[in-house]
Amino acid sequence: MEFKDYYAILGLKPSDDIKAIKTAYRRLARKFHPDVSTEANAEARFKEVAEAYEVLKDSERRAQYDELLQHHNDPNFGRQAQRQRSGEAEDFSDIFSSMFGNGARSRQQRAARGQDVEIGVAMFLEETLSEQTRTLSYKVPVFNAFGLVEKEIPKTLNVKIPPGVVDGERIRVKGQGVPGIAGGTNGDLYLNIKLAPHPLFDVVGHDLEIVLPLAPWEAALGAKVSLPTLTENILLTIPAGSQAGQRLRIKGKGLIGKKETGNLYAVIKIVIPPKTDDKSAALWQQLAEANKAFDPRTVWSKS
Repeated sequence: MEFKDYYAILGLKPSDDIKAIKTAYRRLARKFHPDVSTEANAEARFKEVAEAYEVLKDSERRAQYDELLQHHNDPNFGRQAQRQRSGEAEDFSDIFSSMFGNGARSRQQRAARGQDVEIGVAMFLEETLSEQTRTLSYKVPVFNAFGLVEKEIPKTLNVKIPPGVVDGERIRVKGQGVPGIAGGTNGDLYLNIKLAPHPLFDVVGHDLEIVLPLAPWEAALGAKVSLPTLTENILLTIPAGSQAGQRLRIKGKGLIGKKETGNLYAVIKIVIPPKTDDKSAALWQQLAEANKAFDPRTVWSKS
C-alpha cells in the first residue's frame, strides 16, 4: 500500500491541532461530497479526505502515524518494526496498510445503535383528559460511512398518547428512530409534550385556576354563577360575603394525574361597573353611609 501523507491531503502541517484538523475536514468534505461536488474526481477525493480524518482525529492512531511519517523514507524502519512484532521481515507499505489501510471501512463494520429522534407534540388541555391517537410525520436522517447525513427519509407513524401527560413530558416510542449500523439496534423516537396555553385556565401541577369575575353585590349577597370547566359548564354557589382573591375549590375538575385527578380553583375578582349614572351613584352613596364603621384598610394599622 502506498504511503499517504494525510496532512498534505487535508492541507495541514503535522504541528496543527485537532481543531484545525476538524475545520479542514469539514471544508474539504463539503467541497468533494459526491452529492454536491462538480469536481471530476470528487468521490475519490472525498474518500481520501475521510480516510485521513479517521486517522488524525484519534490521538493514539495519530501518534502511530506521526512515527511512520517521520521514518517512512528509512528503508530499514519497516523491517525493524516488524521484527519487533513477529520476528519476520515485512515491507513498510504492508505495515502501513495493516495499521491504517481501510481504517474507515473497518470502523464501519462495528455494530452501533442508531440515534434517537425527538419531535415536539403540541396538545390542548382538553386532550390530556383521555387517550389520544396522533398521526405524526417526521424525517429520519440517513448517514453515510463517514458520519455525514446523506438524506432524510420521511416517515409517518400512528402513536398513542396516554391520558394525564404534562407539559415537558417525554414519551418514548421504541425502535422508531434512526436504524442501527451493522446489525445494531434502532434508535428510539421521543415525543416532547408541549401543552398549549389556555385562554381561561392556568396550570399549577395537576390543578387548574380560573379567574372568576363577580359584581360587588354578587360577592356581598351570594349568588349562583355558571362556571366553565374543561369538559362542561357547572353551576357554582358563591357564599355571601366572598372576598377578592378568595379561592373556591371545585374538586376533581383539574387535570388527570398518574395517581389522582387535580382540582379546579376559581379565584374571585371583584369587578365594578365601568360607568356610574346618577341613580347608581346615589345608591353607592347610601351604601357608604350605611357602612361608615367599615374600614377595608385596618390590616395596615395592625401591621
